[in-house]
Amino acid sequence: MRSANHSLLLGSRRPTQKLRLLVSTTVASGGTINASKAAKMKVLICLCIALIFFLIAIRAAFAFRRHLFPASTSDPGKGYTILINTWKRNDLLQKSINHYSRCARVDSIHIVWSEPDPPSDLLYKVLGEAVHSNSDGGDNVELIFDLNQEDSLNNRFKEIKDLKSDAIFSIDDDIIFPCKSVDFAFSVWKSALETMVGFVPRMHWLDNSNSSVDQYFYGGWWSVWWTGTYSMVLSKAAFFHKKYLHLYSTNMSQSIRNYTTKNRNCEDIAMAFLVANETGAPPIWVKGRIFEMGSSGISSLGSHEERRTQCLNEFAAIYGHMPLIATNVKVIDSRSSWLW
Repeated sequence: MRSANHSLLLGSRRPTQKLRLLVSTTVASGGTINASKAAKMKVLICLCIALIFFLIAIRAAFAFRRHLFPASTSDPGKGYTILINTWKRNDLLQKSINHYSRCARVDSIHIVWSEPDPPSDLLYKVLGEAVHSNSDGGDNVELIFDLNQEDSLNNRFKEIKDLKSDAIFSIDDDIIFPCKSVDFAFSVWKSALETMVGFVPRMHWLDNSNSSVDQYFYGGWWSVWWTGTYSMVLSKAAFFHKKYLHLYSTNMSQSIRNYTTKNRNCEDIAMAFLVANETGAPPIWVKGRIFEMGSSGISSLGSHEERRTQCLNEFAAIYGHMPLIATNVKVIDSRSSWLW
């Protein structure tokens, strides 16, 4: 009897021991799984952090490389010419020269001078010293005054012989763009050498009030801002090929040049017509931050847009058609834009 009870007791203990063994094994296995997941999460987080630091390091390395090795040092003779139009604002001219002579890709700076008196010796000296101190001893950047006998807005587009570069960056003396923005616009222009690439867009609009003859009216900045449509980039801040200086002075209608001289306006619209008529393509608007140092130009006059509207219709009549082409394209430098 004792042995039977003893066997029964042992038999009843075995399932309990098995259950305990199963539970302990399951718990141990679950702990192993949880620990494994935690380890994988830690590894994944570490990889993400490492990737972020890696991307930051690459961005910094490219920025450092551009600082040490600007494009002009590895691509000689492939820069651009700054063409500055000025009129009795020597203080603004000095600021402009001091700024643009620091830009790495500038080959030469030409100052369109139409004042009755030639530049003073002091102005020559001050501007020359600025270029000398800002452009590696002044050996890489030429500073040239293009003197004109006649006071005409057409002077800003006179042909210049023996230019180092094909690219012209036309700019007014009271406007500053960061060198980085100008260099980016230059890279955009190199992908479309025949067209104009600039920072200041404008638009021509068809006037539907007159159905007999096509008439147009000039759309300023707010028109472009509201619609996102433009057909011109103004030569107050734009790149174009040097050949258009020759075409403006020789091939374009003399009546258009006479009009701009007489009315002291619209030479930039005339250039926009010329390029559009040659290419059959729209210009390219590049995003850039503009710093205007003056506000006393002709654009500040109350009748400015009315006069520009007259130019549009006068020039279209001379051409016999409207060569300007509208577009909605805007180019943005993605290297400086985290959100596209």
